[in-house]
Amino acid sequence: MFKKFIRIITFVDLPIRKKFMLFSIGVLFWFIVMFVISISANLDIDKKTNMIVKNIVPVDRTVQKITRKLQSLSIDAVEIANINDYNELDQKITASNARILDIKSFLTALHLGGQVNDINRENGELIESFSVSAPRDLPAAAEYAERLEPLVNNISLNLQTVADLKKDTLNKNAQNLAQLTESLAGYMKILASAISLSNTFSTSISKSYLHNSDQIRYATTFTFYTFTGVMVIATVLLLVFTISITHAIEIPVKSIIGQIRSLGAGKVDLTNHIVVRSKDEIGVLSRDFNTLTEEIHEIVTFKKVIEEDYSLDDVYARLGKAFHEKCGLDQFIIYEVWGSKNKMNPVYPIILNEKEIYCNEEILTNCEQCKVNKTGHTIASDTYTEICKQFKPELQKKHLCIPMIIGGSTGGVVQFLFDEGGYSENGNNKKLFRAEQYIKESLSVIEAKRLTNTLRESALKDSLTGLYNRRFLQEYTETLVAGVLRRGKNVGLIMCDLDFFKQVNDTHGHNVGDTILKETSDIIKKCVRSADMVIRFGGEEFLVLLLEIKKDEAMKIAEKIRKALAGTKLKTPDGTITKTISLGISEFPHDTDSFWQSIKFADVALYKAKETGRNKSVRFTEEMWAKDQF
Repeated sequence: MFKKFIRIITFVDLPIRKKFMLFSIGVLFWFIVMFVISISANLDIDKKTNMIVKNIVPVDRTVQKITRKLQSLSIDAVEIANINDYNELDQKITASNARILDIKSFLTALHLGGQVNDINRENGELIESFSVSAPRDLPAAAEYAERLEPLVNNISLNLQTVADLKKDTLNKNAQNLAQLTESLAGYMKILASAISLSNTFSTSISKSYLHNSDQIRYATTFTFYTFTGVMVIATVLLLVFTISITHAIEIPVKSIIGQIRSLGAGKVDLTNHIVVRSKDEIGVLSRDFNTLTEEIHEIVTFKKVIEEDYSLDDVYARLGKAFHEKCGLDQFIIYEVWGSKNKMNPVYPIILNEKEIYCNEEILTNCEQCKVNKTGHTIASDTYTEICKQFKPELQKKHLCIPMIIGGSTGGVVQFLFDEGGYSENGNNKKLFRAEQYIKESLSVIEAKRLTNTLRESALKDSLTGLYNRRFLQEYTETLVAGVLRRGKNVGLIMCDLDFFKQVNDTHGHNVGDTILKETSDIIKKCVRSADMVIRFGGEEFLVLLLEIKKDEAMKIAEKIRKALAGTKLKTPDGTITKTISLGISEFPHDTDSFWQSIKFADVALYKAKETGRNKSVRFTEEMWAKDQF
């Protein structure tokens, strides 16, 4: 009978979902009960404590100070009656007036709330300072202040009368001696009334203090015993429920674990999911297994997709998208490393400004400075502060850099960035683990595509000058334009053409002409930044792309190129010659939102430079564009 009762109250025979729901409701109920008891008790105790600390105690201390001041005034009155020296009399009257002023300030604090400053009138030192709350919760304080205030005013008036009469008696005016005695008696009577009122109020305050203290003790005791009883009941029920539910699910949980292990030992179809039939432990295990197979399936599918991508840029873009969507990582940079060129370039996100990377720019032109590239293993700033000297510490970021080992050497670096808290928070370790799986799966694909790109790149470069050719510009225009428009930057275009170049070939031969073209390309490259592009557009024509420049800055660069070439002596077998160059300038997207039209505008400006005398730089303007002519 007892076991049957236990089975009923622990819901063992109910479905698992209902069992857990009822179990949760029961736990929540006891938590709410304990929470309500705790909050109620704390609020009550806090209210009583605040009443004592913020109201009763400051008021009581103020009343005691008023009482002491009144008693001091009584003593002063006796001393005034016996003083026979003018100076001593003035000092005593001044001290008494100061005490009256203190009492008035104390009454103001009791009536309105404020600061109480108790000053020793003998030496002027501050004895004590504290604040009194407005008597909202203790209206008796305001009532006391209102009752005492007229008495204090009478005390002040009577003190002045006593002082005047005392001075007359010191002037040997014997007629005022009887009046002085009468005034002193009245003065002392008022003081006695004020002291009596203060003592009466102080007694009521003490009773209020004791009452609130008793209430706090009662609330504390009641809360302790109530909370203890609730805890005992809740603990017993929790143990009974836990033991019963554990036994109820132990067998089915073991069964499903055995099934998962058997699946893991054989060939598993990653698309075949376990059907989740409940929300209990069995359901959790099923979902975990399904999640695992989904993750593996996603990574396998990811590798198949990037194998079919056309370019490395597509692969890096998909890898970056996987970091965002699959791994939940938002801040990262993918670098491509070319050890043979001693360079590394950020390839995702597309970064045109070197200042936007988080490492010193030196690593871009000397990849040996990158610690990950040099060591070939992961570098994490969480393990050691400032572990990498190339990372900019002023950014106040944590970083974890993972090498992409391709062909036995570092072919790339993935730099993950985190706020000052580091990557060990908010489940970032799990996110990074998934990111590493995507990186590992992409390495073989990246290696194959890099090899293909190396072969393909030879077709995109001019064999004579080593510059990119027009085919390169045609293939990468879309990527370049997208990056410029997204970042809201300008690109300066300078179309360059050697003046009278045909004469060189006719006079000195084509070998000298080739040499002149090589030296001209070197001069142009030296006049621009490493991030800018110099393209052999055809024959003796060169196109310079100035990335991320300010408005009208391209004209300065064009003049720099023109003057550099004009001031250079070009070597020939017969000695040296000098050549000049004409340049046309336009800006994208400032002049037009079409990149190829910007190139045409630069070509039009170049034509104008040739037409108006050569050896000059001409900026494109709208009046140059005559569609019938061009």
